[in-house]
Amino acid sequence: MRGQRTIDREVLHRMNETQHHRGPDEASIYTEPGVGFGHRRLSVIDIASGLQPMGNEDGSVMVCYNGEIYNYRELTVELLALGHQFRTRSDTEVIVHAWEEWGAACVQRFRGMFAFGLWDRKQQTLFLARDRMGVKPLYYAMLPDGFLAFGSELKALRSLPGLPRAIDPQAVEDYFAYGYVPEPRTIYRGALKLAPGFTLTQVVGAAPAEPRRYWDVPFKPHAPMSQQVAAEELVARLRDAVKVSLVADVPLGAFLSGGVDSSAVVAMMAGLGGAPVNTCSIAFKDPAFDESRYAAQVAAQYRTRHHSGSVDTDDYGLLDTLAGLYDEPYADSSAIPTYRVCQLARQRVTVALSGDGGDENLAGYRRYRYAMAEHSVRGRIPSSLRQPLFGALGRYYPKADWAPRMFRAKTTFEALARDLVEGYFHGVTIMSDAMRAQLFSPSFRAGLQGYRALDVMRGHATGAPTDDPLSLIQYLDMKTYLPGDILTKVDRASMAHALEVRVPLLDHELVEWISGLPAGMKLQGGEGKYIFKKSLEAHLPHDILYRKKMGFAVPLAGWFRGPLRERVREALLGPLLADTGMFNTGYLRELVEQHQCGRRDYSAPIWTLLMFEAFLRKEAAA
Repeated sequence: MRGQRTIDREVLHRMNETQHHRGPDEASIYTEPGVGFGHRRLSVIDIASGLQPMGNEDGSVMVCYNGEIYNYRELTVELLALGHQFRTRSDTEVIVHAWEEWGAACVQRFRGMFAFGLWDRKQQTLFLARDRMGVKPLYYAMLPDGFLAFGSELKALRSLPGLPRAIDPQAVEDYFAYGYVPEPRTIYRGALKLAPGFTLTQVVGAAPAEPRRYWDVPFKPHAPMSQQVAAEELVARLRDAVKVSLVADVPLGAFLSGGVDSSAVVAMMAGLGGAPVNTCSIAFKDPAFDESRYAAQVAAQYRTRHHSGSVDTDDYGLLDTLAGLYDEPYADSSAIPTYRVCQLARQRVTVALSGDGGDENLAGYRRYRYAMAEHSVRGRIPSSLRQPLFGALGRYYPKADWAPRMFRAKTTFEALARDLVEGYFHGVTIMSDAMRAQLFSPSFRAGLQGYRALDVMRGHATGAPTDDPLSLIQYLDMKTYLPGDILTKVDRASMAHALEVRVPLLDHELVEWISGLPAGMKLQGGEGKYIFKKSLEAHLPHDILYRKKMGFAVPLAGWFRGPLRERVREALLGPLLADTGMFNTGYLRELVEQHQCGRRDYSAPIWTLLMFEAFLRKEAAA
């Protein structure tokens, strides 16, 4: 978007085609002086007439959109009553008329997942918006020539010859702490992510606009209610969130891992429709990683049409594929089985519901339990004594990262010396502050000018709408790990197969209500998701609800000592990482040698470095 300048349709076409996988059904481009939109369509609603970019009656408002507005039918009725005319039955057209009626406040009316760019010719305004939880991605860049470019994936911006592609050192620091680059940064200084719950309104000729928040998780306490009342209302609200997620004109199903969250979604789906639910799961050949029997148990209970695929635990051939999917360094190795389950699901359905978001919403992660235990100890010891005492113990106690967490006293001592936010950050990092200090070269550390990845969480904590300790760390995850890792993983893995994934546990109305529950209903007696599990006892077997959580584990440690041994040495000790000047090559060698001789388990740091090296190779080849 830039004044009255001509848009290069070839460049726009090239941007559009980088995202062919996201929408293989149709493609279209729209241009007018100074403005160009391109769209790849995955047909889900109004297959016949939902082609984008889509405009209003006189073409003065155009939209390019990714996602689903679940309440579009209700909004259509409301907008028709206000005098708007519709030519389609699509949710896309609702966005156009909602903008005409309510302006930037239109996003407050939408229930669903969305990322869109809207051009209003009369107001000479480009409006970008991303859904409240960040289910759908949106990248943008203000280019040196004055154009504002945006796209669903970073690869669309990377195809622009004018995009500055200098790597952002702060994003590198973030990546080696978190395993991903948290919003709003990208790996490039010249591009940004629009954060969840934000919009950006850019007027032609005006100074570059700053994003504005339109929604946040409220954590507003409810009036007191009994556990029984809370459990009953939780199930009713979950059923409603699932119900609104079922709108589609194409085959629809669900992921079923056999865990609490996906099983709950399938249970609600089975109670809402007449036809059997299509369910998909992945079985691992190694029984230590396999949960398929639990998925089969739920499938049998609800008589679903169940499809299970098998994944070899040595499925490491996807490493380079993942580097191309994610466009920037991304180190969650569970992207491998996620990619495979999406591949399996797409053989049967076009839309799949997932159980993502339950752990963040309802305090399901074990790390919440550890963080609250540590916080309880902190509260009993004055900080004037706690910080020097546990700080010294943390420095001098031997490291035992090979041992179960309860025996890793060094880690516990280090956490107790910190406050809640820093302690939580310390607990979730892939590479600790001390490890990153050794990893980076002196010149790279100097270039950070004191910046630390902790600053990301500190910033979110400063603006948090709650001071309850459990709610605060849930909030931190909702701002970092959930959009930056979980939702990014699922979006890229699913859209690589032209599969749309919907996330009913992240329906914003459900999230708002759950956030108001007392912390003790979420984490009670060391049991995460306490009220959720209680509410589902009438719907799911006890061993589904209360078994130990497994997740999509990948046997990295064995790979790096066995079949990927040489790949690790070539990548971490080769010239590509060394030539960046970012790394201490001696420490890279120490990581490799200590892991491969079996003295330490450095599998997570090594995977993080492997994915960074794979990203650099993609960059060099571009």
